[in-house]
Amino acid sequence: MTARVALFRAREDATASAARLRRLGFSVACLPAIEIKAQAVRPSRSRYDAVVATSGKAFLGDGPSDTSPPLYVVGARTARAAEARGWRLASPPAPDADKLIETLNGALRPGASLLYLAGRDRKGTIEAALEGAYALEIVEAYAAEAREAWSPAETRALASCVAALHYSRRSAGLAAGLAKVSGAEARFLELVHVCLSRDVAEPLDAAGAAGIAIAETADEAGLFRALSRGLGGFPSLGASRI
Repeated sequence: MTARVALFRAREDATASAARLRRLGFSVACLPAIEIKAQAVRPSRSRYDAVVATSGKAFLGDGPSDTSPPLYVVGARTARAAEARGWRLASPPAPDADKLIETLNGALRPGASLLYLAGRDRKGTIEAALEGAYALEIVEAYAAEAREAWSPAETRALASCVAALHYSRRSAGLAAGLAKVSGAEARFLELVHVCLSRDVAEPLDAAGAAGIAIAETADEAGLFRALSRGLGGFPSLGASRI
């Protein structure tokens, strides 16, 4: 019987992960704990010296009307989403926030006007590093809204899962809460919970989950390897190869 894995990420993020899991021989239940909603983008200036984005979700809605300023982003997915909206990258996408900050500091003059297309729920790394050096304006282009409940079909899908992958502390905690609201808490706690880091795992530990595994590397490949160990090998690959 094919092992079924639960994903609690927003649907936009879960699609690619689900496809990779299916190629490895798993079946997947997508049970989003959050929904991504585009926000109105109304910058105070008509033009900026540069624009920054760290997620492709920043381009889900109607963004700034002027797409001519240099754009700096984190991640290839963000780059593709921006280019689909008519933006051109000023440099290759940075692999992480630290590299993006380094690139900006090398490319922009002190005091340059900088627009950050951000999510409402975010870490403060970007603004903390840039606020003192530039005229930084933050516009929240999207919000990750917590769902109030799963549908009956989603709750039934959870019952058929043997494991779950957790990519963020917030979605892990929200998933635990949704399972309780949906009357599926006992089944949820029985799953093998594979987490990106110990920080991600903390809400699950607090909820009483016993089967928690932590990825050795904080990336999806690390999650998949930990999943393999937790379930005794990939269905299509045998012992833990990836």
